[in-house]
Amino acid sequence: MSERLSAAAIHLLTATGAAFALLTLIAASRGDWQWMFVWLGVALIVDTVDGPLARRVGVTRVLPRFSGERLDLIVDFLTYVAVPAFALSQSDLLPEAFRLPAGIAVILSSLFHMADQESKTKDGYFVGFPAIWNVVCLYLFALMPARFVSLFIVAFFVVLTFVPILAVHPFRVAELRTFSAIVTGLWVVGAIGAVANPFPSPTWVEGAADRNRNLPHRRRRPPDAPRRDGPMSLACLCTALTSRLFDLI
Repeated sequence: MSERLSAAAIHLLTATGAAFALLTLIAASRGDWQWMFVWLGVALIVDTVDGPLARRVGVTRVLPRFSGERLDLIVDFLTYVAVPAFALSQSDLLPEAFRLPAGIAVILSSLFHMADQESKTKDGYFVGFPAIWNVVCLYLFALMPARFVSLFIVAFFVVLTFVPILAVHPFRVAELRTFSAIVTGLWVVGAIGAVANPFPSPTWVEGAADRNRNLPHRRRRPPDAPRRDGPMSLACLCTALTSRLFDLI
């Protein structure tokens, strides 16, 4: 009985990713991009820990009726693809005429990748761009390139989905596990720093924009765009997470 309860709890943990996907959509629909990435980050933490826990408990053996792999794939599509596609279609990152087509292209290309039974090799590599559109969106929001540059980046990764290049999984490629774990850790620190600072456009990017104010290709922050006075500390983030949950309830 305890094994079954543990397996069910892990399935429930995986399923909470869908709840966080809903919170990201609510934030995105309000144009609150910083909170969208906060919830995406929480969902990413869940996605990181549920797999090892499931393998440790042996959920496939204990609860064979319910497919954790299928559940994980559904949640991944929501948080890695659907929410970022919605954000691309609603934000001003792309030229207005291309926002909806870009979002549709992201969804369709990612469905191809996730339905492809040869999208992963036996030694843990992804084949083609692995539909991590949450990461692409984070770079676009943080760096704020010109709209047509952002469009080119989105189109590039859509095309790359169909190109049989090998992409390293952060933890499943044995010979690169240590190196990729270090790189992933450094990236996580940078991502937290980008989201915790005034967002969109972290402080260091805004400083660069100010120095290049007269360059025609630079986009300025709209006058009515939300600003924050300073970086968000970890304690403030935890308190704000709790408050935001109660506000939504």
